Amino acid sequence: MVNALDPQNINSFSEASVSVEIETEDMTLNIGPQHPSTHGVLRLVAKVDGEKVHDVRPVLGYMHRGYEKLAEVRTYPQITTLVNRIDWVAGFSNEIPFITGAERLMEIEVPERAKYIRLILTEMARISSHFVFIGAYALEVGALTPIFYAMEDRERILDLIESVTGGRFHPNFNRIGGVKPAAGAGPTTKKDIQDLPAGFYRDTKVAMQKVIEAANQFQNLIGGNEVFKKRTKNVGVLTVETAEAFGVSGPILRASGVKSDLRTQTDYLPYDQFEYDIPVGENGDCYDRWDVRVKEMVESAKIVLQAIDSMPSGPLQAKVPKVIKVPKGRTYVRAENPKGEMGYYIVSDGGLGPYRLKVRTASFSNISILPNMLEGALLPDLIAIMGSLDFVLGDVDR
Repeated sequence: MVNALDPQNINSFSEASVSVEIETEDMTLNIGPQHPSTHGVLRLVAKVDGEKVHDVRPVLGYMHRGYEKLAEVRTYPQITTLVNRIDWVAGFSNEIPFITGAERLMEIEVPERAKYIRLILTEMARISSHFVFIGAYALEVGALTPIFYAMEDRERILDLIESVTGGRFHPNFNRIGGVKPAAGAGPTTKKDIQDLPAGFYRDTKVAMQKVIEAANQFQNLIGGNEVFKKRTKNVGVLTVETAEAFGVSGPILRASGVKSDLRTQTDYLPYDQFEYDIPVGENGDCYDRWDVRVKEMVESAKIVLQAIDSMPSGPLQAKVPKVIKVPKGRTYVRAENPKGEMGYYIVSDGGLGPYRLKVRTASFSNISILPNMLEGALLPDLIAIMGSLDFVLGDVDR
């Protein structure tokens, strides 16, 4: 009989206990559709063994809105109101590729000044979207303080967007052929022509400098935090091959090391007139996806500052018919939205609205890699990996 209290036998018992693995059945865990960390009404069906994730399946469609079918029974000017709400965190960006598609079918040349105003507000929407991500993502991995700083900085950007468009989330500002007059426009200085609010250039320059300062602060406050590094480095690694196979785009693709940015590949806005860098990551992990977005804010601020200094004069609107009818034809226009590629495939039969409209949203493709990324991950890392994708469910269930 073995004496368990004999000192000579203690080590053998402890070694035996370490080598024993208890086999358990997989448990199916429902996350959502009302979980507060899922960026909208998303349901995940996860099969887990203890704390290890074996399989995850996103269940979509809980907030399907039917934007594409709704657009087919509306006129072209009315559709800008709809597309604002697809990615509600960066509403202005959604308008640009759709309006550009209609303009190309109508062969309308947009005035340079209108293009510059579009570009400035698009980059502001990118900064605003990234502020939401930076604050919310830190909260999701356990840091409470950063979201207060991020929201305060974001409010400064939203105030500027509102001063021009009259709206904070849903500007509905672009028009076929250009943009509408600014909401707060009035008698101004020589530099501030009446299409922009008084002091807009001055206030925007101050705001952009604060964006650059805030990005540096977040690099120290969040990026330099040891707990944040432990939660994000080498977690949720996405290889280039997998990213490209799933059609991933935007900061997520660039975090995996692919220097791909539609601003340098297409001419929907005059980005070729400015100097800026395209940040890329090295490891494709959660940390890189966070880091790329922080650096992108700095580059967006640089673009806005350059656009203000080189703002051309001229009209805001090209000559267009009072009743908008787009000639028969079809086109696809894609743009670099804060979350990735946003594209509109427009089919016109010559009527007041599109015969067919297909929207290619970034979040839908980006979220499709979740099962691949989460297989074999630990359950506590599920929220960290999912949050690093920065998706919006209006962008998925469009």
